[in-house]
Amino acid sequence: MARRSVPILKQCSRFLIPTRSVTYMPRPGDGAPRKVTLLPGDGIGPLVTGAVEQVMEAMHAPLYFEKYDVHGDMKKVPQEVIDSIKKNKVCLKGGLATPMGGGVSSLNMQLRRELDLYASLVNCFNLPGLPTRHENVDIVVIRENTEGEYSGLEHEVVPGVVESLKVITKFCSERIAKYAFEYAYLNNRKTVTAVHKANIMKLADGLFLESCREVATKYPGIKYNEIIVDNCCMQLVSKPEQFDVMVTPNLYGNLVANTAAGIAGGTGVMPGGNVGADHAIFEQGASAGNVGNEKLLEQKKANPVALLLSSAMMLRHLQFPSFADRLETAVKRVISEGKYMTKDLGGTSTTQEVVDAVITALD
Repeated sequence: MARRSVPILKQCSRFLIPTRSVTYMPRPGDGAPRKVTLLPGDGIGPLVTGAVEQVMEAMHAPLYFEKYDVHGDMKKVPQEVIDSIKKNKVCLKGGLATPMGGGVSSLNMQLRRELDLYASLVNCFNLPGLPTRHENVDIVVIRENTEGEYSGLEHEVVPGVVESLKVITKFCSERIAKYAFEYAYLNNRKTVTAVHKANIMKLADGLFLESCREVATKYPGIKYNEIIVDNCCMQLVSKPEQFDVMVTPNLYGNLVANTAAGIAGGTGVMPGGNVGADHAIFEQGASAGNVGNEKLLEQKKANPVALLLSSAMMLRHLQFPSFADRLETAVKRVISEGKYMTKDLGGTSTTQEVVDAVITALD
């Protein structure tokens, strides 16, 4: 496997400045403005995607948006939206409501399957100025995105008896393991931990573990651990700083990512995205409450930080690192000053007040 350069520590006269950055695997770019598909989504989605649009315009970022109106109660994602993402390669998305029961499938899952977005990535880390119970948290949860319990293979055997199939394949397990180790290698991470329940699901999770172990042998410089998912949750809430990169099957990853997000400051500040070999969709990292509630929407006090940081990840993915760094620095400055914070972070600011503060911090 060809080795690519990794972030290192630059030596200064008095201290070390880490160049670590949250990034996806590099894509070629020529610096020309890029068209990005934009799906504002449901609930607070239009509010927080609107915040990103304002900040991008203030930065004169080299991209422009192709906007589509998509909602979670649609039966399927319109073909023109799929075509747009396939053409543009990159999408920024607000939350899409997922109906409970009723046989209506999740549009989020439809997008992941249609575009083969096999890796979900959520970065959960402490932000200076945002008090949390634990310090030194910097966890990347990489979750298999296309199979497992999320396959949606369910049927009613007889009235009152439902059978749901969990599907695990060697191909998908190896693919997500390779992504996790390659991510760790490219981002100067030290450890990859596989999360599983192979003590009970010996064949399904056993296959996932077997695949992770095989891939781990190809990265001798990265430490490899395994942990049972229930113990993982306990360890997360008691000593989260022990984790670095975590690779998980689909359902476990959703639970682990949201738990880690809660520990590090809440879902409103955690960036993330779903990526495949050819396409990427960037959105709020942890899914819990991603469409907010009516009161939050009425008061226009949704937290735009998670999507702003996700858009910084998108800029880095598009090979515009200076713009990404500028945006991340501005957001972190606003959080560290603590003057403009939304309700979930202990403040009373509106979405627009936070956006205005970020734009001011860009200068």
